[in-house]
Parts: sequence; structure tokens; C-alpha cells
Amino acid sequence: MTDISDKQALIDEILKLKKEKDAIILAHSYQTANIQNIADVVGDSYALSKYCTKIKEKTIVFCGVHFMAESAKILSPEKTVLLPEKDAGCPMADMVSAPELRAFKEMYPDAAVVTYINSSAAVKAESDVIVTSSNAVKVVKNMKEKQIIFCPDKNLGSFVAEKCPDKEFILWDGYCPVHNKMTKEDIMSAKEKYPFAKILIHPECPSEVCENADFIGSTKDIMEFAAASEHKEFIVGTEKGVIYPMSRDNNDKKFYLLSENLVCEDMKLTTLESLYKCLSTGEHEMDLDEEIIEKASKALNRMIDLASK
Repeated sequence: MTDISDKQALIDEILKLKKEKDAIILAHSYQTANIQNIADVVGDSYALSKYCTKIKEKTIVFCGVHFMAESAKILSPEKTVLLPEKDAGCPMADMVSAPELRAFKEMYPDAAVVTYINSSAAVKAESDVIVTSSNAVKVVKNMKEKQIIFCPDKNLGSFVAEKCPDKEFILWDGYCPVHNKMTKEDIMSAKEKYPFAKILIHPECPSEVCENADFIGSTKDIMEFAAASEHKEFIVGTEKGVIYPMSRDNNDKKFYLLSENLVCEDMKLTTLESLYKCLSTGEHEMDLDEEIIEKASKALNRMIDLASK
């Protein structure tokens, strides 16, 4: 029997089970350091979505939140997809339901529905295309439709609308509670404390925060910008999980979290213990209706197609 109080023994057992079950472990960049370190692939939603289309292993263990594991199942329906923590959800995703979106679409029959990947499989199935913060601007620019319903994140939608002035945007009133809590005052305070630091902000933040940034981009974009920059100090306006890989991979640079409140509790639910239990029991498997998978996969695959143009 594995001694789960012994961290190294637990890690060894997870790696053993992964091999026995022909599994791969994916982790979002907002996961804890323990989970990022044991994962085979760490990335943002877009990078992990693309990776899910070419996985050879029979089982995908997704260390993230519910909509991410659903997306993996949609893109790889023949695979077994496991979520270590069944209660790891996304408050933003819960701000829109499929019936609500269907009713909203009836009010704007000529509009294309562009849905942020932070949404349920059922909502994705009602959408024309899915986007991530990495590719939203590019995808929308490559769409022929001129009227866009953007859901559920009004902040990301506003950011995309600014970059696509030739299109009309109808924004859903949703948001990420972590990113939406950032304020202009937080920016001013950080600038005063670290006057030589560049400010890197996620587009899920309110416009008043983005307007004061030196760089706006997805988790992956922020990490890549900091790595390539000649600057040595950065104020980071996104979930605190990214500070770990950024500091690890750039030990000659300093990274300061814009606010200590930038913590997604759902992303922190996954532990080595729950990962071990998930692998050993096969619990919390994603089970989606075939019609939902078929409709949602069209929207996700359209994203991949438009983003590659």
C-alpha cells in the first residue's frame, strides 16, 4: 500500500500508475507547483486544446477544471478523460447556460456566437466557434461574420472588440472573478512599489486595468514575453500559478504578483493525493452526450482552423 504521507513515494506511485494505465497527465499553468512538476504537459487552454488532438495514450488525466476536461473529451472522444477533482469548476463558465444562450441567439439571428473556452460542453455545442485568450483576436478577424455574440467573458470580449473595429459585438455579462477584481488602483500601487517593472496583464481583466499595461496577453503570451524581454522585473496580472514556472525558467528575473488576491481556488483543488486516487480508481471520468460532442467539436475544430490561418 502506498504511503500517501510520503511525497516521493506518492510521486513514484503516480508515475508507475501512469505507465500501467497508458495515461498522460496534462496540467494548466494555474495548477500548484507539485502538479506542474509531475505533469507531462503544462500550458494554457489553447496549448492544451491543441495537444489533445494528437495524444497517443489511451487515458488523459486533466489537472485543471471541469470545462477543460470536457474540452479534452470533445477533441479526443475515443479517449478516457479523467478529472482528479470532480468539484473543480469555473465560476465564469457557470455564468452562461445552453438554454440562456439559445434564447439570446434568437434575439440576434444574424450574429455568430463566439464562445470563450471557459464554458461548458453544452454551451460550446450552441456556439459557432470557440476561442481562447491566446487566439481570440486572430479567430474573430478571420471570421466572415460581422455581428458577434461574445460569451461569457465581457472583459475578453471588450479586448477583442477593440482589436476588431469592423465588427459589431454583443457582449455576455460574464467574467472571471479572479481577474475581474483587479483595479486601476492596484496598477498604480504596483507601479509605485516597483517603478522599473513592466506590467503584464491578462485580457480577462477590466479595461481600466488593461489600459495601464505594458503588455496584454494570455498566460502563454505573458510567459513568453517575459522570457524574451531584456527587462528584469515584471508585475504579473493573472492567477498566481504562473509565477512558479516564470521564476523557475527565468532565474535572473523578478516577478511580482499584481495582487495577492489573484488565486483561483478551483485550480488549487488538485493535489498529488487526488491525482493518485484518480489514476488508481479511474474515478471522475468525463461522460458526454454524443450529440453534444459532435456539435461542440465543430466549434472547437473551427477555432483550430481559423487560428492556423
